[in-house]
Amino acid sequence: MTLRPSLRTWLLRGLTLAFFAAMAVFGVRYARTIQWQDVGRALAATPTHVLAAAVALAAASHATYSSFDLLGRAYTGHRLRVAQVLRVTFTSYAFNLNLGSLVGGIALRLRLYARLGLSYLTITRVVGLSLVTNWLGYLVLAGLVFSLAPPQPPPSWALSDLGLRVLGPALLVLAVTYVAVCLIGSRRRLRFRRYVIRLPSPGITIAQLALSCANWTLMGALMYTLLRGQIPYAQVLGVLLVAAIAGVIAHVPAGLGVLEAVFVALLSHRLPETQLLAALLAYRAVYYLGPLGLATVLYLAQEVQPAHVRRGALPTP
Repeated sequence: MTLRPSLRTWLLRGLTLAFFAAMAVFGVRYARTIQWQDVGRALAATPTHVLAAAVALAAASHATYSSFDLLGRAYTGHRLRVAQVLRVTFTSYAFNLNLGSLVGGIALRLRLYARLGLSYLTITRVVGLSLVTNWLGYLVLAGLVFSLAPPQPPPSWALSDLGLRVLGPALLVLAVTYVAVCLIGSRRRLRFRRYVIRLPSPGITIAQLALSCANWTLMGALMYTLLRGQIPYAQVLGVLLVAAIAGVIAHVPAGLGVLEAVFVALLSHRLPETQLLAALLAYRAVYYLGPLGLATVLYLAQEVQPAHVRRGALPTP
């Protein structure tokens, strides 16, 4: 069935209005969950040099993640400018962290890329590669940390220290399998029923592994810095990796409460709870809220740009 042009126009306008309404609702709800006074006190109590180092690490992590979609650019062959791709990925990632993957990682990225002229098939391939890139590094680092130096879960947790040590090698096997298939795959394509997946080239695969590991390492370094080195880096990274997957399972925007609960449960025997929570609030301010403010400005600026200015270059059909 083909929609009449007028009906299609009104349908697109309705979907656009619904998208903005959903963004507003999510944003207001998220803002109301933040204890802004506590965040301010945590930042004020953080030494200036520690805060400066944390901001630098957060910027490096966001820049690293933003480069994920440059791999998608090479993978799909679209011709958007590098600056356009970085802006879209940074904006989407900031909204993803704060409002959840459905809003930031999928819906917003779909809208931004579509307004730049990419087809929905190309966008799907770019987003899919980015998701694989992100979790590839997670599999490698979590596999190594859980195998060699797993965090100590409290007795009430279903997953024990032994469970993490068993899980670690399994995660590494998954990562190695993906890399091996991409590196030695002769046909470069996988078929699943009527679906065909083109494998990334060896160069893109190695870049996926390097960038993703670098990003998770930077996130761990950020938390380690805010804890002022009072807990070994490997333990901080391990707890962060546990919190990341716990946040995904809980389906809570920004992992609200999940991040704090995991860190307090696993590290409260090493540091007073007040110090942990202060560092976590500073982490949210530096890694979540600050980038969200900048991403909001970038998003609104792109929305008001005329189409010919916004696109600048025609992507590959």
